[in-house]
Amino acid sequence: MATPAQQPPQTSGGKRKGKAQYVQAKRARHCDAGGPRQLEPGLQGILITCNMNERKCVEEAYSLLSEYGDDMYGPEKFTEKDQQPSGSEEEDDVEAALKKEVGDIKASTEMRLRRFQSVESGANNVVFIRTLGIEPEKLVHHILQDIYKTKKKKTRVILRMLPISGTCKAFLEDMKKYAETFLEPWFKAPNKGTFQIVYKSRNNSHMNREEVIKELAGIVGSLNSENKVDLTNPQYTVVVEIIKAVCCLSVVKDYMLFRKYNLQEVVKSAKDLSQLNPKQTVQARNGKEAKLESGDKSNQSDPAEGKNNQQVVPENSEEVGQTETKSEIQLVNEGGAKPELASQVTEESKSNENDLS
Repeated sequence: MATPAQQPPQTSGGKRKGKAQYVQAKRARHCDAGGPRQLEPGLQGILITCNMNERKCVEEAYSLLSEYGDDMYGPEKFTEKDQQPSGSEEEDDVEAALKKEVGDIKASTEMRLRRFQSVESGANNVVFIRTLGIEPEKLVHHILQDIYKTKKKKTRVILRMLPISGTCKAFLEDMKKYAETFLEPWFKAPNKGTFQIVYKSRNNSHMNREEVIKELAGIVGSLNSENKVDLTNPQYTVVVEIIKAVCCLSVVKDYMLFRKYNLQEVVKSAKDLSQLNPKQTVQARNGKEAKLESGDKSNQSDPAEGKNNQQVVPENSEEVGQTETKSEIQLVNEGGAKPELASQVTEESKSNENDLS
């Protein structure tokens, strides 16, 4: 009788322990190569948004990235070192044998670090794919460019795919220090270009949107006074994605042309461009462009994109972008006034405030 009385606590304890082991095993599977388990400073990768199906999103991401990654960088090779037999000549020397074993373990771990590896992003409906040995911005641009040209829909649950070239702590001082070096390849003299800043924050309450944009715009202006703000058709878009205590940064091209790097909308906009007369688009800028361009209902039907109609025409037409917002650009650059420059960039950033992705 004593034995049955002692069994229930052991059984319940065993269940709890088993559940904990299951959770640990599940987390280990997400990063089975010994790399980071979650998004953290110092990583490069691709931030992907989806619609309520993260598992399917990861599968689609692996398939799509592997297809284009192999095309750009060649197939992965990560098994050769694992198959090398241990040397028998050093078996007598214990010290050398231990060093050999440690070296084999390190080599095995390095080879198992895949080119693309999913890690915990820290936000719902957001997947982060860590990358190794590739340039995320070039790969993602290549993917969007191909989809834009071929008009072939290759994903079902993936919405936006943003390259992340660098990450740092999501505190203003850390971001300023990191951005001063990070932004140099694009904006430091003699390099220059038109730009906008796009800001998005998830699960973070201590960062101020306007303050971040003002500081980053000031840094871009200090790198080269000829850098100009263009909210319609900029050469570069500085993407700022904050998730919890991590700030993700990237500088991308063709952000408006590729519909804010939305894989679903790139296909639609490409079809619409083949039927749309650019002259009609220019004439529609005084408030009618929303009705003209939203015939595909792209921004209305996509729950992950904001409903700001001001961005519709620039995304669909490069010609329109060259004729717009000259007055805004002049206001920004007269006398190099950084506060005005930052305020102009803030206008575009607010369009993404309601972006559910």
